Amino acid sequence: MKTLQVIDTLDTGGAEKLAITYANALATTAEASFLCTTRKEGILKNQISKEVGYLFLNRQRTFDFGAIKRLKAFIKENEIDIVHAHATSFFIVFLTKLIYPKFKMVWHDHYGNSEFLAERKAVAIKIASYAMNGVISVNQRLKDWAEKNLVVSNVIYLSNFPVKNETVKASTKMHGIDGKRIVCLANLRPQKNHMLLLKAFKTVQKDDWTLHLIGKDFEDEYSRQIKLYLHDHGLSKNVFVYGSREDVSHVLSQCSIGVLSSKSEGLPIALLEYGLHELAVLTTDVGECNRVVSDETKGYIVPSENEAVFAEKLRILMENQHECLAKAEQLYKHIQANFAQKAIMQQLISFYDEL
Repeated sequence: MKTLQVIDTLDTGGAEKLAITYANALATTAEASFLCTTRKEGILKNQISKEVGYLFLNRQRTFDFGAIKRLKAFIKENEIDIVHAHATSFFIVFLTKLIYPKFKMVWHDHYGNSEFLAERKAVAIKIASYAMNGVISVNQRLKDWAEKNLVVSNVIYLSNFPVKNETVKASTKMHGIDGKRIVCLANLRPQKNHMLLLKAFKTVQKDDWTLHLIGKDFEDEYSRQIKLYLHDHGLSKNVFVYGSREDVSHVLSQCSIGVLSSKSEGLPIALLEYGLHELAVLTTDVGECNRVVSDETKGYIVPSENEAVFAEKLRILMENQHECLAKAEQLYKHIQANFAQKAIMQQLISFYDEL
């Protein structure tokens, strides 16, 4: 079996990380593994294994017929059996299948706003679903949505999983004091609700503790509001905005507490990465975060948009090192037992085989 993962960019993000992880893992188990980036390369490109065949389409617009022809030629030349489109890349794969229907199309739904599916713009997805042979959803809610709304009989829920990237050069030196760093691994998007986190941190702030925001900065109005809040509330010496970082494993190794304050999630890879790197965690109860932090032995999970409760649980973690270590250990064991790469990759290959 020859497989191709398709993703729109190689910027940092959950879908992008998973596409690369799949491609790298399949390079050792499938006959051949390929990865295609359609629109834009990024810092994650360095994490693609040398055993993975790579194509960059440099797609300029939605209906870029040159890019479609290049993708078709690549699929045909390499005799690819399964084309696995992640997130929004489904559309170019759909257009390619219209002119070259000899491959099986899988769509991987990473939709992060799964709390607000009623607002989802899905006309293009529904049309493209006529060409899909299978759909993979990152949580149960998205699986139910696909079964109800799409013309696809093969729909499965496949959990995300974390990977330690220790081959990436360690380059990020964190500000602050060892043992007193809090990290939020989330691109600067409104759904991630960084303002709740900042307000909670301001409430419980201690001079020796620092908060570190890791994730793509789109330098838009949302980003401006975050930086304005830091300036206006005197937090610039305790809160640091780093932008995207390739050496995530090294970043997490320097931190003690991992937080997510999102309004909506699927099954966030960031939360799984916190557990894999043995951080104590605090997250809002959105998406399937409660599958990861399933009880308080593994961390704290609080109602979304409840600043007071979020601040209180953050204060408890900051003041109780022994409790932090105990929760981090239990979460690590839970991740190893229930979100292991080997088991999930076996499920993926079985799904491919069925198609």
